[in-house]
Amino acid sequence: MGYSKKYLPLFLGLAVGIGVFLGSKLDFTNPSAKLFSYNAKKEKLNRLIDYIDYEYVDEINTDSIVDVTVNRILENLDPHSVYIPPEELEGITESMQGDFIGIGVTYYPYRDTISVINTIKGGPSEKSGIKPGDRILMADNDTLYGKSLIQDNLANKLKGELNSQVQLKVYRKGTGIFDVVVKRGRVPLRSVDAAYMLDDQLGYIKINRFAETTYKEFKEQIDKLLDHGANSMVIDLRDNGGGFIAPALKMADEFLKDDVLIMFTKNKKGAIENNFATNKGSFEKGKVYVLINENSASASEIFAGAIQDNDRGIIVGRRSYGKGLVQREMSLGDGSAVRLTISRYYTPTGRSIQKPYTNGNKEYFNEYLERYKNGELQNADSIQVADSLRFITPGGKTVYGGGGIIPDMFVGKDTTRVGETLNYLLRQGVIGRYVFEEELDKKRIYYADLSEETFKEKTVIEDDFAEGFLKYAQRRGVEIELKNYKEVLKKYLKATMAQQLFGTSEFEKIINHDDAMIKKVLSLSKNNE
Repeated sequence: MGYSKKYLPLFLGLAVGIGVFLGSKLDFTNPSAKLFSYNAKKEKLNRLIDYIDYEYVDEINTDSIVDVTVNRILENLDPHSVYIPPEELEGITESMQGDFIGIGVTYYPYRDTISVINTIKGGPSEKSGIKPGDRILMADNDTLYGKSLIQDNLANKLKGELNSQVQLKVYRKGTGIFDVVVKRGRVPLRSVDAAYMLDDQLGYIKINRFAETTYKEFKEQIDKLLDHGANSMVIDLRDNGGGFIAPALKMADEFLKDDVLIMFTKNKKGAIENNFATNKGSFEKGKVYVLINENSASASEIFAGAIQDNDRGIIVGRRSYGKGLVQREMSLGDGSAVRLTISRYYTPTGRSIQKPYTNGNKEYFNEYLERYKNGELQNADSIQVADSLRFITPGGKTVYGGGGIIPDMFVGKDTTRVGETLNYLLRQGVIGRYVFEEELDKKRIYYADLSEETFKEKTVIEDDFAEGFLKYAQRRGVEIELKNYKEVLKKYLKATMAQQLFGTSEFEKIINHDDAMIKKVLSLSKNNE
């Protein structure tokens, strides 16, 4: 039974005290979180919770009291100190580890079944003969079809222990229903979305986050691009919200000379920890371009700041998010964790790029709307800077702190309602579902034998298919007037189709065609030559 709202003020009054109690389980200098020494006040609060648990007249969910208290405490610290409940921690951990244990398919719940969009190349399902378009009906004794199961966490029914086996019942058009045994394995969650040559000299790498595997993926791709003759490099960090700092430092090291400062951190005691480049860099001389936008944050800003402050390359795009706080994840012992801010980081010139958060978390996270209103997403002159936060790089370039990395070369955003709506529908997967349901699922055989190049050169998105999406979106409550955006929608549809057929690399290649930032880089590169 949950606690009544009338008791809420009483229990929230214990917030600070219980927070101190929880704090006794944390070690701010050691992630292993060994217990602090005995403290009578902490013991008193421990007993109080026990008394409420066992003696209070009404049934009280003390776990809920603690959860509410922890969240209230963290909300009053800073926007990035957060509580992670047990049910969310596993997914977050998997994302940042860079892999999980599963069968290796991407899928949609469609028409009451799991419809396979694609199999991970070299993954367990591909090895077992599962193909795109297959319907997974059962996993061992679990039924995976029917309307009542669509909202369930279907992924958990396909996950399991490493090397464990799961028997799937599969339906395939033209074949019927058959059984297949899949041996679960490690399924990679790729950080590098794409790596290819923009022209005969300019390499391009798109990174979606900084996880444990990011640097390894990045190093493999940059070495391949060097083998293909790249003497200039584009690192695309647009919409990269960050992650672990270590991979960003290693990536920056690849571009910076020995003993160059990458960044430094400072904690509450004023202790400074410097991070320097080593002599291991594989690309210390060629031209470097870093793409950022308003969603590039944290580790992305560390990388961009290191390149900019050391006069190593050109930052292209729009002002980045502005997150300059460093968190450490600490276990609370019950499957939950707290991600607590332990220090601030600074770029090599000494600037903090953390944007203000004194007016509360709501205003902090809604700052995008302020940028939209003041016009800075379209015009560099609208970016507000404080002269007191002005810094000078070794090469004499002026840079500013106080709220994100300001690019050297500004490229505005399409902020029209139609442009924003189409981009939102693309990123939220609505276009993906339309492509799958209305095209690929019906014409899978036609596309099965196409190569990436043949698809890219010969596939044309017809007007009626693009206009069909407008009706599809309308049924989902979204009204769109295309006007001058039909070609944009066609590009999104084709890129999404390529992603479902061939993977994210082909998606990025099509999306980047005529992209404003890519065009700016190509122009800069040509002028430099």
